[in-house]
Amino acid sequence: MPRDGTATRNRILDSAERLVLEHGFGATSVDAVIAASKSSKGAFFHHFSSKDDLGRALVARYAAADIAHLEQYMARAEAESDDPARQVVAFVRLFEEDADDIVAAQPSCLYVSFINERQLDPEGAAEPIVAAILAWRERLLELLRAAGERSALPPDLDLEALADHVFVTFEGAFILARSLQDGAHMRRQLRLVRMLLEQVLAVRAEA
Repeated sequence: MPRDGTATRNRILDSAERLVLEHGFGATSVDAVIAASKSSKGAFFHHFSSKDDLGRALVARYAAADIAHLEQYMARAEAESDDPARQVVAFVRLFEEDADDIVAAQPSCLYVSFINERQLDPEGAAEPIVAAILAWRERLLELLRAAGERSALPPDLDLEALADHVFVTFEGAFILARSLQDGAHMRRQLRLVRMLLEQVLAVRAEA
């Protein structure tokens, strides 16, 4: 009976992700991935036709995990209240509370590596990233629009931009924490966004 190669493929992807987050995609060689994953060149090319193919698989897996993370925290926020304004604030607060663990587990963002370096073949490579960004926008925008239906928001408030701002804060905080070697920046930036949302949505701060 042939062996299931899933474990080997995942081990290669795990090793490649660690190397890319640490050194960038351009500086991560196939040989380095093979050595880090304790696999063989034959095993690598059995699962991935090229370095670009590996990169596309990394992005797709990372984006899927990102969306799952989004939905996990959204479900927790929605369980706290039936008020969409409070749900938005709770969503950010929950990430704020977990910020230290998040940065410790994931010191950087894979999106930044690929977008900044432009190392991947553009055909289809960016699609999972775009899909994940739009998933964040749409889930937050859904709550912000519902909040606007329940109470008056500033008439010139750009809800789409506000939803994007939450996502942008995460990405920027990863860069800040990485550059200054201080994971506390993630928590501090999320706290500011939460306070901004509390003010804009007229939600009383949690005690």
